[in-house]
Amino acid sequence: LSAAGIPWSVLRNFSASAKEKASRNAICERTELLEVLKARVKQLQASNVPEVTVNKVELAPLGNSKYQDPLQKVVAPGPAEEQPTPSGRDESPARPSSWVEKLKKEMYIRQLKVERKLSIAASQMAVEGQAKAKAKPKAKVKAKTKAKKSQKSPKSPKAKVAAAWSQSHAGPHGVYTHVKPRVAAVKEAAKAQRPQRVLEDKDSSQYKILQQTIQSNLECFLFLQQPEEAERFLLLYHSSPVKRRLLNVNAYNIVMRSWARKGHLQRINRLFSMLESVNLRPSLDSYAAVLECMGRNQSCTRAIQRCVQQLKNDGFHVDELFQKCLFEEDEKEKVLSAIRVVQPNYQLPPPPRPQTCKSSLLQDFYSKEKMVSYPKLDFSVQELQERFRQQLEMELDNTVTIESVESSKPLTPQAIKARKLLATLRSQWHDSILRAVQKSKHSMSKLKTVSAYNILYPYLCLLPDEEYVGIMLQILNTLSPQGESLAVLARELGSKVYNRYITQRKLRSRQLEKVQEVYEDYIHLLAKDSQPDEYLPREYWEKLVAEAGFGPSLNLKDCSWPYMLLMRLGMHLLELLVQAVKVPRNILNPRLEPKLIPVLYHIYSFRSSWQVGLIKPHPIFSQIMSDAAETLLTFNSSAIPMLCPPVPWTSPHFGAFLLNDTKLMRFVDGAIQHQLLLEQCPPVNLHPVLDALNQLGNCAWKINQPVLDIIISIFNDKGNEKLDIPPPISEAPRPPAALGNSSTWNKSQKHELLMCKKKAAEMHSLRMDALYKLSIANYVRDKVFWFPHNMDFRGRTYPCPPYFNHLGNDVTRAILLFAEGRPLGPKGLDWLKIHLINLTGLKKKNALQERLEYANEIMEEILDSADHPLTGRKWWMNTDEPWQALACCMEIAKASRSPDPAAYISHFPVHQDGSCNGLQHYAALGRDLIGAMSVNLMPCSVPQDVYSAVAQQVEEFRKKDAEQGVKIARVLQDFISRKVVKQTVMTVVYGVTRYGGRLQIEKRLKEIDEFPEEYLWEASHYLVKQVFNSIKEMFSATRDIQHWLTESAKLIAQSGRTVEWVTPLGLPIVQPYYRSRSTVLNCSMQNLSVKNANSSQKPDTVKQKNAFPPNFIHSLDSTHMMLTALHCLRRGLTFVSVHDCYWTHALTVDVMNQICRQQFVALHSEKILQDLSKFMLEKYCSPGRETRALWQKKLMEQLSNVPRTGEFNLKKVMDSTYFFS
Repeated sequence: LSAAGIPWSVLRNFSASAKEKASRNAICERTELLEVLKARVKQLQASNVPEVTVNKVELAPLGNSKYQDPLQKVVAPGPAEEQPTPSGRDESPARPSSWVEKLKKEMYIRQLKVERKLSIAASQMAVEGQAKAKAKPKAKVKAKTKAKKSQKSPKSPKAKVAAAWSQSHAGPHGVYTHVKPRVAAVKEAAKAQRPQRVLEDKDSSQYKILQQTIQSNLECFLFLQQPEEAERFLLLYHSSPVKRRLLNVNAYNIVMRSWARKGHLQRINRLFSMLESVNLRPSLDSYAAVLECMGRNQSCTRAIQRCVQQLKNDGFHVDELFQKCLFEEDEKEKVLSAIRVVQPNYQLPPPPRPQTCKSSLLQDFYSKEKMVSYPKLDFSVQELQERFRQQLEMELDNTVTIESVESSKPLTPQAIKARKLLATLRSQWHDSILRAVQKSKHSMSKLKTVSAYNILYPYLCLLPDEEYVGIMLQILNTLSPQGESLAVLARELGSKVYNRYITQRKLRSRQLEKVQEVYEDYIHLLAKDSQPDEYLPREYWEKLVAEAGFGPSLNLKDCSWPYMLLMRLGMHLLELLVQAVKVPRNILNPRLEPKLIPVLYHIYSFRSSWQVGLIKPHPIFSQIMSDAAETLLTFNSSAIPMLCPPVPWTSPHFGAFLLNDTKLMRFVDGAIQHQLLLEQCPPVNLHPVLDALNQLGNCAWKINQPVLDIIISIFNDKGNEKLDIPPPISEAPRPPAALGNSSTWNKSQKHELLMCKKKAAEMHSLRMDALYKLSIANYVRDKVFWFPHNMDFRGRTYPCPPYFNHLGNDVTRAILLFAEGRPLGPKGLDWLKIHLINLTGLKKKNALQERLEYANEIMEEILDSADHPLTGRKWWMNTDEPWQALACCMEIAKASRSPDPAAYISHFPVHQDGSCNGLQHYAALGRDLIGAMSVNLMPCSVPQDVYSAVAQQVEEFRKKDAEQGVKIARVLQDFISRKVVKQTVMTVVYGVTRYGGRLQIEKRLKEIDEFPEEYLWEASHYLVKQVFNSIKEMFSATRDIQHWLTESAKLIAQSGRTVEWVTPLGLPIVQPYYRSRSTVLNCSMQNLSVKNANSSQKPDTVKQKNAFPPNFIHSLDSTHMMLTALHCLRRGLTFVSVHDCYWTHALTVDVMNQICRQQFVALHSEKILQDLSKFMLEKYCSPGRETRALWQKKLMEQLSNVPRTGEFNLKKVMDSTYFFS
């Protein structure tokens, strides 16, 4: 999810709990003894025969273990690395006494056991690049049950002693570090196979991550213009027969490119011969690098001729260089000049003809005959260029600092004093962090020996030192007083460095200049005073790029960093920050001694059953911060809405912001499968999805200032929980007055204290969330802005800026207006009134006409709310969505008071909501007659309410049971209502289980004061069964389809594959649920266990199975939304959506309603389930093998058995008023 809005639950970090301390100490002592004996044996066995080792760094000195090359352990040392055994002082030839033999034998058996355990672990950890010096593998065997914990935190003093022992007694030449003892040949043979395991499975995710790590390192050297370093790093792998399997052509190409920039041809030739020596074929990029180099130093014709000939012999064509390679800076021109030496008349190949999407759902949309001009924005070309300049400036700065809405409060003397103090402290911290960064870089640069090549060093050279300091101070300033988990902070620090590096790369490669040129022409499509209009934004952008011809490519060569690397870099910076930032202890209390103490503390806390490491600020720091009450907030530039129209999505890599890297599909950290799937998908298949995202992103917004001002005034007063405006932390409940010291407290007092703390933490987080949203809204209050969109893996769309957007709560939605205004037209005012009544939630069961009449009856209340929101009768406050209702009251007041309401220009978004949209899709898929009626697919004079229908059905079951003497059915008399069953019915579609359903119902029953508490469990258990039964009866086909989807997914996952499908619009989808393994990152502060779900692991069968039905339905509702968006675009409507809630102007509600119904019918007229079955049979049961496995037969049977459908006539949806209303 790289994009904001990703839950952090995927990251867990912990260390051993206190309970295990004792048992762990015992293990440590045994381990320590073992280590000593083992080291002694290694010494005794030492001889010149090298051994293929898995855990080479088992006994490396702790000092630099952090900085080991992450790839070192997984691979065997090649001949280049065999060192003769240094002779240590204890190396007298030992007499083969019996105890040595015995010990050898014991150690050997023990070692074999450990090795077996480690073989799996080693390949796992290798990826993540731990120097495993710390986590002593022996502990694993000794205490399998405790293995998890003891490995998490080998931070006990005992373990340190053992490590120190191995250092201090390592003889004058550090015997233990380098000795590679020979053990029996059997073991050698067994082990020799292991390191290859990762290296042979070239499709495994781990293998890809290792490759990515090597390549991102080489990319760093390319960026730093250090070709010698790049080559040396490449040789580390190339010279080892096992390691070199990790190198692919791309790795060699990066080094070639770095020499080509310098014009060193012989170096490139040497790399070519290296490629040959390892049987790799040069790729197009290799030839591009050679030709670029030849173009730079104007090589002779013969050399270029030979190169071009070799390129052709390898089966390439010169044209392909310009069609398929990505260029930076002036590379393209240099390649071209080299080619023109031998072919003086050579012309660049013409751009490929744009392809047209063939989807049957969009034939009329993409047909050139019915082209309608692209809706223009209400701006001139010049205005849009000015806005582009502002946006670019903001993104180049990477961060934006804005005034918070609290800044209007007057300054107290205390605040002025605290701010002065903070300024002094910050300048001191700045200097000490800077020193720490420089010192750490200096010590790393010394480690540049081949054996301990330091992995992080190049990443700390990418930016000026000052920038790292700035990033770290930014993290310090935004840390909450409750603290934050290490994993979250490490990830944030790593990502910030990565984002700045990408910005620098885009500047350096001149990609940004190219974006600027193209964008300045692109604006003409959107501006009101310019010509071109027969194009979609994506088509027009592609056309302009093709016409530009020269210069760098807009897509950068892929340079993303592996997730573990990001975390490791973040942890390193976090450690520096914690060590460097200190404050005098007596700064607030002069009576204390003036000792320097750390500002940040590393503590542990429990989150459910996990122990999590937190970084918490010292109370002194929190106190100064709260006294200073600073009113500046700093955000990443990607958190602010865009000030110019977004760059249109043209590929999975390119779109949205001008500079900030945005992924088309957000996913869990470390997951790469979605991106791979999108890259393999033919670009033309993605056109509909890209065009829909561009359509949503091109909607311009502005702020509803009167509403924003009222909200800010309440926010700055004391908040108001009823109106969803969080009160400040000063309003938090105070803990009970301390009675003596805390040791004498009774249980209830401790509990009360705990609850107070919890409430305070919740209040702080809600308050900050509201502060961010309101401050950003206030920052753009006079501007027009845009929300670029991307999507989740099911195709549901989301705005990229995470805090303030139209997906937010009632408060945020009330602040937003369309920037474009439209006259209300003859029915617009009526739609505004109906929309208001919908927002109140008062007349859900009434017909639209009745809602309109009701609105006219209460016109007085509406006008009073609009005129005196905080001093009048406050009718608006008692509605479901008070703030949106208030905004709507104000709009109705303005419109009804204007001389001609039909001509009144309205910017107000009117919503139409699907009624139980998931069930609507199920009912349509299964052509379920009763189901279709209850979710408004059938025309009806009043809206049908599926929840009431289910409640009625359950009540009938209850009556029958009560007559037959079932006790709980009698207890439940008069307690079954719509409210009790609503949540369960709603979530059944999304795969809620009986267990979850029971909890939901129990919660509702608890809210009824009269319900006897002793029957809660029994009643909820009984009701959930009845709710499921009534849904089965009402939606018979729905349950069949759900069952069919679940069973199919179960069989697919059991066969070891993930569930994949393609939406009717051609978007490929894969479910990212794997059995995640934790990888332990060894850091000096704490070992961090990072959950990483990657595709080399087995699928999580339960999740794959349970999530398939809801995910499949989500992918259908997103398809319906995109179809509606695209067809609204063709009709010139403003359209945005919040999943199944569609927004447009009051004038165009009727047109949107018609399009929405047409597209629903069109979508479900496709053979959706049959197509799914066909796709899956091809994918999972392809007739490759002669004898089909049993599971394949089972799966074929299951997939071929598509559920039968009912009698419902889909066309009826066209006339159903309450389908979306």
